[in-house]
Amino acid sequence: MKKFILLAISVLTLNMATAQTQVGEVTLPNSLDFNNETLVLNGAGIRTKLFLKLYSGGLYLPSKTKDANAIINADQNQAIQLVITSSFVSSEAMTEAVEDGFEASTKGNTDPLAAEIKTFTEFFSEDIVEGDVYDITYQTGVGVVCYKNNKELGTITGMDFKKALIGIWLGKIPADSALKSGMLGK
Repeated sequence: MKKFILLAISVLTLNMATAQTQVGEVTLPNSLDFNNETLVLNGAGIRTKLFLKLYSGGLYLPSKTKDANAIINADQNQAIQLVITSSFVSSEAMTEAVEDGFEASTKGNTDPLAAEIKTFTEFFSEDIVEGDVYDITYQTGVGVVCYKNNKELGTITGMDFKKALIGIWLGKIPADSALKSGMLGK
């Protein structure tokens, strides 16, 4: 009986250890559930700027792929989880970074999405502290649904917005090329 209990504990510990991925100082789950679907961790990395580690981020998809364009254009459930790791990430800094990201993602053509971008940047209006977790999800038939620390912040509909948003991290001019590579599992 003692051997059975030790074996059960070993198996449970092994399963718990493989259910998460370490990304810098952050532990990301290997899967997330959104819109009645389990998404798998495609890849992850760390967003840095001027040698500061700002956040760890993971990309979650129905199945793994390294094709950034396919991910951006897919009308399928997906999520990006960001875990804030620096006190330098403030509401103002995050809003500015997101606006810059949309500029790069849309090649400067943000006007058609101005209202959606304004709504999205408002999701970062509350104070941001180390350890905050943002889940930026695209849910088929619903739109982009954003959560902060598991609290829903709002929904934005439209594939054009979704493409521009995911393009911040996976587009031709990503916010951080090393983070893009990590999210693509490269």
